[in-house]
Order: sequence, then C-alpha cells, then structure tokens
Amino acid sequence: MAIILRLDRVMADRKVSLNELAEKVGVSNVNLSKIKTGKISAVRFSTLDAICKALDCQPGDILEYKPE
Repeated sequence: MAIILRLDRVMADRKVSLNELAEKVGVSNVNLSKIKTGKISAVRFSTLDAICKALDCQPGDILEYKPE
C-alpha cells in the first residue's frame, strides 16, 4: 500500500502513550493500536481529526504517501 501511517512516530515525539491517546480520542486501545501499526484499510475523518487535536499535529504528520 502506498499510504504509510506514522502515528507511532508522532506519539513517540510527543511522549504520549497508547492508553492516554485512546482516552483523549475516544477510541478503544485495540482500534488505536491497529491505526498505529498500520493494520487498517481506512480511518474516519472524525478519528483523524480527534488524533490531530490530541497530538497537536497535522494529518500529514501521521500519513505519508510513498509510491510503490
């Protein structure tokens, strides 16, 4: 897939744990973990919005396009 998720990197930069972010965003640890590891095929804009608010970042900080 050409879209790479960089949530783990942004979380590490901000020193935010999975549990802390899941609580702030309002999603389960399991679902957030799937986003973090890239084991998903879609992300809702509302979830992306909540993640960006919680981490004070831009969507481009989390998503990267790498042509195959």
